[in-house]
Amino acid sequence: MTDDGTVWALAGAMLVAALAIAAIWVTWLRAEHDEPWLPAGYVEHERAFVVPDSVLAVLLVAAAVLLVIEAPLGRALALLSAGMLTFLGLLDAAYCARTGLFRRDRGGVGNLAVVAGALVLAGLIVARLA
Repeated sequence: MTDDGTVWALAGAMLVAALAIAAIWVTWLRAEHDEPWLPAGYVEHERAFVVPDSVLAVLLVAAAVLLVIEAPLGRALALLSAGMLTFLGLLDAAYCARTGLFRRDRGGVGNLAVVAGALVLAGLIVARLA
């Protein structure tokens, strides 16, 4: 098991992100999404992300555990997760910017937090492990 505090902190952030992804989807899937300002096709667009986000959450947990126990696969899975975080974060950023979903009155604070969180965590993973 590692005694490197930065690895522990990174693994903790990865676990928090995995839990946040799960919480976001549990909450989102239970909501109505009938706001008149939502873009056409919003629900269908978002539902497409359930599977890749779920895979990402599982990879984040696996990578965090493997990093802490110093298994070589942990680094590779963490970097794979960083790539997924970057890709999904940039997709969300482009979609929210194009559809006005960064506006404060359209959930923009939450949308910005999701995008920023994904990109920051990706950057931290790459900075520590690449």
